[in-house]
Amino acid sequence: MIPQSFIQDLLARVDIVDVIEPHLPLKKGGANYFACCPFHGEKSPSFSVSPSKQFYHCFGCGAHGSAIGFLMEYSGLPFVEAVKELASRAGLQVPQEGGASPRIETPQNDALIDAMSRAAHFYREQLKQAPAAIAYLKRRGVSGEIAARFGIGYAPDDWQGLQKTFPDYDSKPLLDAGLVIENDAGRRYDRFRNRIIFPIQDRRGRIIAFGGRVLDGGEPKYLNSPETPLFEKGRELYGLTQAQKPMRDSGYVLVVEGYMDVVALAQFGIGNAVATLGTATTPHHIHALLRHSQRIVFCFDGDSAGRKAARRGLESALEALRDDVTLAFLFLPEQHDPDSFVRAEGSEAFRQAAASATPLATFLLNELTASCPPDTAEGRARLVHEAKPLVTRIAAPMLRLQVIKAVAGLGGFSQAEVERAFGLDVATPAPAADRGEPEGRPAWRPGNATARPPRGRRKPPSAAATLLRLVLQHPALAARLPVDLVPATNPEGEALVAIVDATSTGDLPPNAGLGALVERFRETAHGQVLARCAGELVEAEFDDDIVETLFEDALRKLHADAIAREIEELTAREREAGLSPIERRRLAALLMEKRNLVNVGKVKDF
Repeated sequence: MIPQSFIQDLLARVDIVDVIEPHLPLKKGGANYFACCPFHGEKSPSFSVSPSKQFYHCFGCGAHGSAIGFLMEYSGLPFVEAVKELASRAGLQVPQEGGASPRIETPQNDALIDAMSRAAHFYREQLKQAPAAIAYLKRRGVSGEIAARFGIGYAPDDWQGLQKTFPDYDSKPLLDAGLVIENDAGRRYDRFRNRIIFPIQDRRGRIIAFGGRVLDGGEPKYLNSPETPLFEKGRELYGLTQAQKPMRDSGYVLVVEGYMDVVALAQFGIGNAVATLGTATTPHHIHALLRHSQRIVFCFDGDSAGRKAARRGLESALEALRDDVTLAFLFLPEQHDPDSFVRAEGSEAFRQAAASATPLATFLLNELTASCPPDTAEGRARLVHEAKPLVTRIAAPMLRLQVIKAVAGLGGFSQAEVERAFGLDVATPAPAADRGEPEGRPAWRPGNATARPPRGRRKPPSAAATLLRLVLQHPALAARLPVDLVPATNPEGEALVAIVDATSTGDLPPNAGLGALVERFRETAHGQVLARCAGELVEAEFDDDIVETLFEDALRKLHADAIAREIEELTAREREAGLSPIERRRLAALLMEKRNLVNVGKVKDF
């Protein structure tokens, strides 16, 4: 766990403009910088970066956050990795609470990363001197520009070629990184020889492994680095670093099976492709891709092997599904793989095929009906039986409901019968009249997406909500808040109390920027309400000339609310059991204070 004090110090040292500018062309406009939003398609800039608040916000799609949040959203980095990326820019070492640093930060792994970087440079240089390798790439239609984009290299046909760049050929990092193999006699030799080399990068862009393809008919055709402290093939994807921007531009990510498929598609302008590394798609892959795109298209050959691979991909995806994402399956003609199809048919035909890919639910149902034809009673029963282990793993509740309804229809059963067969809870809603609701018109409740509250005048913000936005704009105001008056009965009040507590204990600097303040509460119960209020504040900031007036008015309203609550409590007690002399005097004083506040017009709607 990374200490909060370090995160706050880190955000105070880095400038969000410097973090974002390498990824987006920012233009100065007044006090802020602007660009076209990288998170949704637009032609006019609505993405604002505030140096004073250390916060970004898009007025179009509502995306917002700190420098850490930007790296997480733009580069798809987990929180810890985003912190490490910022720390490396600032020249800081990330400390850890409650245990040792993660493996990627150990000195041993730093040595492995250095070895992989040096090896990648060596392979790139060797490609320049390898006519046969260059001719092979040209035959495959790979241009010099694409080769450079993916860092493609060549491992010479030499048993100890790496010794040219690693004089200490017997060093431990070479073996631990999988660059060399050591036989039983203790003799070492290069793992990759006479192969086109494809560097594999992690989500921070660091080279952690290699893939090598033979030039001739040797075996194996593809050879990957072994699993190492840096590389776990079930978690990594080839081409993810290069595909990040094309994914956002196209609105989806394409998952293919080989390095050359990724490279060939990029050569034809389809840069949003990534490849698994000799394994079936795993839930880790799905989760990583969903950080970048809400639509994933798996591309497979149309033969039986391709359909088997698609079935494995389907099963891996079920537990990672959400109702706001789409997974689809593209099956190419049997004689084609992505490389050959795009060369034969062109990029536009490939894009059209991806756009019409079969949705996951449709593919699942097609697979079930193909193996269990529902034209007999036995077939229908078997279909429902075979569907159970798949359907019950679907994590997206609304999609699971849709599939259950479809399975019920195919099997000739009711939805409730299928749900009981699957061991799911069958909810039978009470009649509307029994719930005290009008027939045919469901009442609105929080979370009820099918009904809405009646339209009317928008309720003005509470005093706590106003104070929260004021404190977010001017964090120093937190020191002046009387915590005992802040109601902890709503999310805004609870967040206010948390900010005051963090400021008073020194856990949050009094001059923290908006980005640092929101980041402090990212993983807490207050994270969502603070992020929402921060976004609203950027879109409608308070005029600095009236901040003090608004702050004092909100404090008076809190005071008035506290008086009203105490009067209500004492009045109720008087009706039930009577008041003591002290309580009667207290009630009289409160009623007088209420009249004074109303008479001087200090508090409205009291």
